[in-house]
Amino acid sequence: MQAKGSVFRYGDNVDTDVIIPARYLNTSNHKELASHCMEDIDADFIKQVKSGDIIVADKNFGCGSSREHAPIAIKESGISCVIARTFARIFYRNSINIGLPILECPEACDSIKAGDVVSVDFSTGKITDETSGKTFQAEPFPPFMQDLIAAGGLAGYISKQAKEGAK
Repeated sequence: MQAKGSVFRYGDNVDTDVIIPARYLNTSNHKELASHCMEDIDADFIKQVKSGDIIVADKNFGCGSSREHAPIAIKESGISCVIARTFARIFYRNSINIGLPILECPEACDSIKAGDVVSVDFSTGKITDETSGKTFQAEPFPPFMQDLIAAGGLAGYISKQAKEGAK
């Protein structure tokens, strides 16, 4: 699995309330959630994001509440991957559960800038900043977790396993 896109760059402690403001949590519609993604930290995000784009952030991305709405809004907006120095643990888990690829790579976060074009090979953890030509190595997920993400998250993975088991 691979991703390639332009980078949206954020700093430390991007919390779930700025990823998807609480005033929009009265909907479970993923498209509606995505239409408000990042609006309190980056009003132009939803107007500029394209399918395949990538978020790069610093420390503690996804801190705050434990809601799954935050990674759902990010994924549904078209973001193909989030790279951060560190993630809040519950955001990390929720991202895996809904099939949003995330990678921790401090060296990449030190170098990658907003607007850079970045490609990611999830099977190897190799991150390439195609704008600067620099490459970085993140720890790839084990094959099981790669399968889970490729299936669209935990629900998709379980459904796929059930179908395969029924054959």
